[in-house]
Amino acid sequence: MAGTIEVLVPGGQANPGPPLGPELGPTPVDVQAVVSEINDQTAAFDGMEVPVTVEYDDDGSFSIEVGVPPTAELIKDEVGFETGSGEPQKDFVADMTVEQVRKVAEQKLSDLLAYDVKAAAKEVGGTCASLGVTIDGEDARTFDDRVDAGEYDDVLAEEATA
Repeated sequence: MAGTIEVLVPGGQANPGPPLGPELGPTPVDVQAVVSEINDQTAAFDGMEVPVTVEYDDDGSFSIEVGVPPTAELIKDEVGFETGSGEPQKDFVADMTVEQVRKVAEQKLSDLLAYDVKAAAKEVGGTCASLGVTIDGEDARTFDDRVDAGEYDDVLAEEATA
């Protein structure tokens, strides 16, 4: 009966109710122990939706793997807004600095296809465009071109620190 359960839980706020409880109920694991462990491991992502994988064995033992929240959640948390724009090409909901873009890119780097911070920042810029978030007061749809032109080399260089 060993198996794997994959769920999205609010960081640091998982509870034995849905989605975890119904998934873990029929398994041999101690549900409260799993919830407690998830909350310990996701405390840094307080309130953000965090992907969690729980692997369990027939003897009741379990292991938990915590993923990185979706890029959109990291952007929302970094800038401080609740929902993206209904018309992201016209109505902008927030503005990020390039330093904030770099911070999110570094957090997501292991989950992205990017090979360095500069490429990861361009991927974050694409998510900003779909959310209606500007970068340094400019439309995020032009961010890739500005990065390629070297406009942010001082901030996005590998040796720079966030």
